[in-house]
Amino acid sequence: MARMHGGAKGKSGSTKPSGKTGYAWLSYKPREVEMLIVKMAKEGKPASLIGLTLRDAYGIPDARVLLKKKITEVLKAKKLVKELPEDMLALIKRSVALHKHMNENKQDMTAKRGLQLTESKIKRLIKYYKKNGRIAEDWKYDPSKAGMFLE
Repeated sequence: MARMHGGAKGKSGSTKPSGKTGYAWLSYKPREVEMLIVKMAKEGKPASLIGLTLRDAYGIPDARVLLKKKITEVLKAKKLVKELPEDMLALIKRSVALHKHMNENKQDMTAKRGLQLTESKIKRLIKYYKKNGRIAEDWKYDPSKAGMFLE
């Protein structure tokens, strides 16, 4: 699939281990993995970082195969999910940094274009999450007040 904003085509990346039934060599039980996920979420780690930590530190290649549900579903069940989705928070953080940069460097047109693309992605995500009920219908993104979402 082609990239959203850029000339690059194609898709690259590592591949997950084959097999959707489970891992015979894995010593962790699903209950233990859930407890690890909850512990890391209480420490403030987002779902993607929890998945990376499970993979790198604990040797669990895919928590979804083991638990039969996604990490975010586990967090939802334990009421540990954040108000805004993680991908949107990352884009808002980037937007705040670009706004700060643009205030100091008014002639940086490349950064201006990056800001436009980032805010376009944010608006597209807001529309998607409102349609799916992940955020409230009356929620608005205001670039001038975006920094308050990061606290």
